Amino acid sequence: MTATAIPGVPTRVTLKQGGGGRAMRALIERLFIREFAAMPFDGVGLAAMDDGAAIPFGDEFLVITTDSHVIHPIFFPGGDIGRISVSGTVNDLAMMGVTKLLGITCGVILEEGFPLEDLERIQRSLVDTCIEAGTVVVTGDTKVMGKGEIDGIVINTTGIGLAKRLVRDNGLRPGDRIIVTGTIGDHGLAVMAKRHELQLEGDLRSDVAPINSLIAAALEGAGDAITAMKDPTRGGLSSSLHEMAQKSQVGVILQESAVPLTDAVRSTGEILGIDPLHVANEGKAVIGVRAEHADRLLDILRSHPLGRDAAIIGTCIAERPGSIILDTGFGRRLLAEPEGEPLPRIC
Repeated sequence: MTATAIPGVPTRVTLKQGGGGRAMRALIERLFIREFAAMPFDGVGLAAMDDGAAIPFGDEFLVITTDSHVIHPIFFPGGDIGRISVSGTVNDLAMMGVTKLLGITCGVILEEGFPLEDLERIQRSLVDTCIEAGTVVVTGDTKVMGKGEIDGIVINTTGIGLAKRLVRDNGLRPGDRIIVTGTIGDHGLAVMAKRHELQLEGDLRSDVAPINSLIAAALEGAGDAITAMKDPTRGGLSSSLHEMAQKSQVGVILQESAVPLTDAVRSTGEILGIDPLHVANEGKAVIGVRAEHADRLLDILRSHPLGRDAAIIGTCIAERPGSIILDTGFGRRLLAEPEGEPLPRIC
C-alpha cells in the first residue's frame, strides 16, 4: 500500500517526524524497520529502537551507535555542533553500558562559503570534547555542497565500544524507581532563546556534555540494580519515559515536584507556554533502578560533578502499562507523549 492510500498519513516528510516523539517513531517503524527487522541478525538491532546496536563479541558486546547533527544555530550558550556531535554519540553508547569507547568516526558535510574560522572553532570543540570523554576520532569523511543546498554544516558521528554488561531501555519492572541525573530542559530552551534572540532573564545554558564518566560511576556502584537507561534528548523526559514504559510494559508515576528544574528553565517555560518535560536535554540520563538501591545510586550520582542535581522522580507500577501518570501534588493526570520535539533542529 502506498503512502497516498493511507488515510491521515502525510505523503511528504515534516519537521515533527525528526523530533523524537510519536511521529518520528512511526516514520522509522513504517519505512526503515519493517524490512530490515526481518533480516537475520545475531544481536540487538534496528528493530529494538534502542540507543544503539549490540553484537555478541566473545563474553562481551560490541556496541555501535550513529547520529547526525543539524542543530541551528551551530553555536549556542554552553556548546556548539562539535560538542553536541561527540557528546551525543558518547552518551548513546553509555546508555547501553559502554563507558570507554574504542573510537568515533566523523563525517562533515559543508555548504560552499562556510567560514573557515567557524570550522576551526568547531574542530577545536570536537577535539576538546573527545579529550573530556576519553575517546578519539579515528576516521571520517568530508563533503562540500553548493551554496544553498545545505544549511551551513551537518555532522555525522558513529561510535563503537565494548560492554561487559548490556543495558537496555526495556528492563523496568514494577517497584523500580526512576532517577534523572540532573535538571531538565536546559538544552532545548537555551538553543531556542539563542535562535530567536530572545531577551530573557536568567542564565539559560545548554547542558551538553559527555556523561560516560558519570554512568561509569553509576554502573560500578549499583551494578545489576540498574535496570534500564535512556538519555532524554529529542522529545525530552516525557518521550524517554514513554518509550521505556511502553517497551517494559509498566506504568510510571512521575512526581512533578521532584523533577529538577533551574529557575531560568521554569520561568522561560512558563512565559513561552512550553513544558520543560517535552524539551531536549544533551547531558542527562534517565535511569531505572531497584527500589532498595535507589538512595545509594542517588548518592553516587550526586558525588559526581555532572550528577549533583540528580533526583528520584518516579516509581514503576504494574497498572496502565505504557502510561506516564503525572502526580502534580493536587491530583493525577496522564502525561501525553509529544508528537515531536516542540523546537525543531535542536540537535
